[in-house]
Amino acid sequence: MSRHILKRAFVGALLCATAFVAPAAFAEDAYGPIPENPTMGGSLNMGLLVEPPGLDPFHQAAEARIRLTVLIYQGLFYEGAEGEAVPLLAESYEVSDDGLEYTVKLRDGVVFHTGEPMTAEDVAYSYNYIRDAANGSPGAGDFSVISAIDIIDPLTVKFTLSAPNASLPMTLGNKYGAVVPAGYFDDPNAKTRMNSESVGTGPFKLVEFNPNSNMLLEKNEDYWEEGAPYLDEINFSFLPNSASMLVALRNNRIDLVKLERPQDVQQVSEVEGLEIERWASLNQKPIDLGNELKPLDDVRVRQAIALAVDKEEMKNASVGEYGEVIATMPAGMADAWGVPAADLPFMSRDLEKAKALLAEAGLADGFDLTLTTINGYDWMDPAAVTLKEQLAEIGINLNIQRVDLGVWIENFRGKKMGFTFNDWASQPDPNLLFYRHFHKAPEGADFRNWNNDEASALLDEGRAESDPAKRKEIYAKFQQVLAETVPTIMLFSADHVTVKSDKVKNFTQHPTGWYFGLARTYIDE
Repeated sequence: MSRHILKRAFVGALLCATAFVAPAAFAEDAYGPIPENPTMGGSLNMGLLVEPPGLDPFHQAAEARIRLTVLIYQGLFYEGAEGEAVPLLAESYEVSDDGLEYTVKLRDGVVFHTGEPMTAEDVAYSYNYIRDAANGSPGAGDFSVISAIDIIDPLTVKFTLSAPNASLPMTLGNKYGAVVPAGYFDDPNAKTRMNSESVGTGPFKLVEFNPNSNMLLEKNEDYWEEGAPYLDEINFSFLPNSASMLVALRNNRIDLVKLERPQDVQQVSEVEGLEIERWASLNQKPIDLGNELKPLDDVRVRQAIALAVDKEEMKNASVGEYGEVIATMPAGMADAWGVPAADLPFMSRDLEKAKALLAEAGLADGFDLTLTTINGYDWMDPAAVTLKEQLAEIGINLNIQRVDLGVWIENFRGKKMGFTFNDWASQPDPNLLFYRHFHKAPEGADFRNWNNDEASALLDEGRAESDPAKRKEIYAKFQQVLAETVPTIMLFSADHVTVKSDKVKNFTQHPTGWYFGLARTYIDE
């Protein structure tokens, strides 16, 4: 097995007059390495355990959606694996000395899947749409610092900010939002239409999306990067469980998978013609503690739960050796931004202290609590059983309910998370990791109803600061507050483990878990 360790680079955006020139940066970094003589054409069959509830990058928050739609829709920048924002639909940009104006030169010759050319009007429309909270995008808070978007000429757009934001270029990627034709959402059926036709600029176009069956993408013949992509089509098959996935691999019905339970690799490690690769991760598997649910609104109860959790045992039950226990940062960001667990409170297991906290909260006799898990995320099943055993030791009787991803997303967006497992990846920037999730409303979404004034002030300060060392100090203080008050318990980052047919060449797994690398993949029979 080969392991590809992606650097955990310490990257801070500099707020000074500067510019990126896209061609060199793009050739080196975006989507993965460019092969010398790729075989053109062919079809790739990829297996997925978790299908997206929908394909709308503006309104659909599911990680399962993001993984796929990055191939269809694009933003101005690409989320570089080492924390840099690489120009994508942007060609270059300049930043004013005060950090409040970003002037972006757009790539010429880009056309939408509809055949229309992309202009500054489309860019301004798209980002104005997503930043307007009235339009219901879960990513609106990421763009709240933008006060105006002006069209300078057909290929130049200027973003004016109300306060400096060191991570703006990375924000202008396409986790949430993308560049679509101006006026697209004027049609009341536009959101639904995204499940049947694509209007992006990406290397692949949507052919069909059949829930509980498959999603088919075809090569965008008008794609702006000459020669790319290399595949004619990608067929994503939605499979019911890990067992069926492994059978399909052995029978050559699928060519590539990313395992939801990395330890399943042991069942195919000796199969001839299969290649296994292991990649570093920006993913995290946490327990989220919705403060709207009693008795989780009592910080002492949340602290007690944190003290009862054995993260190492939960990781081993869930993914075996294929992961890394974390404190308050995903593994891929820990070296650059993280505070060591030894320097944070409530990180070491202490059952007596946990019991004392529950007694202080008037719960010495314990209580019942329901844990929500998501169908298709196979690691959650053994993790839930392990957590039930651990919490029983301090008198908490844990009931387990499994829901479909669509139901979970509705609870998430409605801020009714309760006590739940989560599974999400961040772009490699602490503002994008923390702000939308943990800043109090209305600037942030505060999905866990934490409503912490100190934490919100630190997040505002961190987003505005451009000096990397000062940013790190600010986010270290934030992590202290996060650990002390426990709105979430980050458990571990699971390594990305991919299994592919030996005919599949040049696939690179991005540390987010998103499938950018398929734009560089080819088939060599």
